[in-house]
Formats: sequence, C-alpha cells, structure tokens
Amino acid sequence: MDRNIVLPRSIRYLIAVAEHRSFTRAAEVLFVSQPTLSQQIKQLEQLLDVQLLDRSGRAVRLTAAGEVYVRHARRALGELESAKRAVQDLSDLKSGSLRIGMTPITDYLATPLLEQFSVRYPGVMVNMLEMPQHEIGDALAEDRVDLGIAFSSALSIENGSEEVDNHILFIETLGLVVGTGHPLAQQHGPLSKHVLEQEPLVLFKSDYALRRHIDQYCMEQGINLNIAIEATSLSVIMEIVRFGRLATILPDVIACVQPGLRSIALLPELPRHTIVLICRRGQYKSPACRAFGQLATEWTESRCLRGSHRLRPCPLPDICAKAEVCVDPKCMVDSGNVDQNPLNEPDGASKAAV
Repeated sequence: MDRNIVLPRSIRYLIAVAEHRSFTRAAEVLFVSQPTLSQQIKQLEQLLDVQLLDRSGRAVRLTAAGEVYVRHARRALGELESAKRAVQDLSDLKSGSLRIGMTPITDYLATPLLEQFSVRYPGVMVNMLEMPQHEIGDALAEDRVDLGIAFSSALSIENGSEEVDNHILFIETLGLVVGTGHPLAQQHGPLSKHVLEQEPLVLFKSDYALRRHIDQYCMEQGINLNIAIEATSLSVIMEIVRFGRLATILPDVIACVQPGLRSIALLPELPRHTIVLICRRGQYKSPACRAFGQLATEWTESRCLRGSHRLRPCPLPDICAKAEVCVDPKCMVDSGNVDQNPLNEPDGASKAAV
C-alpha cells in the first residue's frame, strides 16, 4: 500500500483521541488495542511531517496543527459519509439518471413502459433523446445514451450485432391508417395492396427506419407508392391523416389509441416490426439501467389473455386489462403458433439487454 495514502481509519482514531483526550479511553470506544491506536496516529504524523497531539500532560490535547487538521478531517469524513449515502440511494433507486435514445415511432410505442418506470422509481431522472434510428448505435458507442429503444426487422434481430445486445419488447403489425372521415374508414378489410398506389399518402422521409421497411415491402410487391407529403414528425403525420384526405402506414397500436384514426389491414400483410431494447455490449450498467431492463422484461412477459388463447406480447397491457376485449385488434394469435419463449429467441441464443 502507498505510504502516502491517509486512511479514514487513521483520521477517526485521531478524532477519537482528541474528543476523549486519552489514548486509553479512545481505544476502548473504538474497540482496538491502545498500541494499534498509537501506531496509526504516529504514522499519520510522520506522513504529514507534523505533530498533531501534545502528549506531555496528563490529558492528551491537539496541537495548533492538530486543530487545523481535525477541522478539515471532520469535513472530509462528512463528505465520505455523504458519498456512501449517495451510492446507497443509487442502489436503492432513490436517485440516479437514465438516458434513453428513441426514434420518433418507438418513443410513442414505449410510452407505457416509461410511465411505469417513472411511477416505480420516481427519484430516477429519465432523459429521453429522440434521434434517427441509425444514430442510436453511435450514441451508445459514444456513451451519449445508456439504452436505446429501436425499430428492427426480425432478420436483423436474429443476426444481431457484435457490439450491441438486444432484448425484444414486442412485435407490432402495421396497417393502412386513415381518418374516420376518409372514404376507406368504413371498410373492414383486408384491402388489396394496390390501394397504396391509388390513395395519396403522408409518410416519414426515406431515411427513417419505418419508411425503409415500407419501401422494401413495396419493392417486393411491385407497388409504386402515391406519396403526397413526407414528414419527420409522427404528430404531424397523425394530424394530417385526421383531416381525412391522406392515408399513412403506422403500427396498429397507434391507430387503436388515437382518436379519429382507423387502421385497416392489407393483403399481402405489411411487414411486422420488432421493437427492441438495446445497449452496448460489455458496458457498465447503472442500477437505474438494470432496473429499466428488468421492468422491460416484466412488461414484455405481460400478455393479454382472452378465453383459452395465448396472445403475443401486448404493448398496452394496462389499457387492455381494463377493457372487455383487447384494444389491439392484431393482438390475438392462436396458441399453437406462439413461441413459448417470450423473447422469441432462435435456438436459445439469448441477447439480454441488461
């Protein structure tokens, strides 16, 4: 051990002797032997190269240097105790912070999860940072965020990344979304894929992950989209669709909970989207980060149940629990077609986020 290191133990010994003005009494209070106590204080004096205690009288007292040193030492010990309590508060999640990177779509879909975390851990400050999908990985690598909630296709999830671990939150279906005043609003569907060529659409710009999946679907199906407006804001897209003239493509759950919107299925079915919680592999995970991952796991495993059917993870468990039927019309899946593994991990190759 470095001889220049001053241990809190030596400081506490000195303060005890100063308070009791006796090596014997201080040793008794501290439950140490008097020789050990004397040796520790002597080493402290040698380290500081100054005499801290006047041992010449019947009662031990501080020297002038000792008075100055003890005054600062008390403050130092107080700071150490404060640090101990602060660390304990972090472990107990009474304080702390969590930075989460999200896309414009995933921040909307994950709102129930964030709200549950805030209720459970009100002392933890959550900082939500909205950014394009491709920037989340960079933000993780550069330690600008602790976690990311991202859109991903099933293929990319199975392939994974050497630098990123992921945990599937839920898989969401997409639909053609129209306002309640739109001519198609009364159609029960599913509609032909060619409606995408006939109806003017408002979509995210081409560099957004959702738009790329839509473009891929249209390329595979030989569809030429009729795009009237491109936007970068989900709120703007929804407000435009509410007016009734334009349609869009969004996750069904958004249309389910938004007034004035209706989702209609298409054939062939639009691609499904996997929402994942991601973090940088091997990075230090704070108590708040681990707690969020645990809550995300609980949230993923909560399922809407109706009759004897087994359903896929529902993104709105609290809302569905209060309703007689699930508000997500695509939520129900026959139990024989659902992987019993809630994370749907191929061959047991788990990539847990936390």
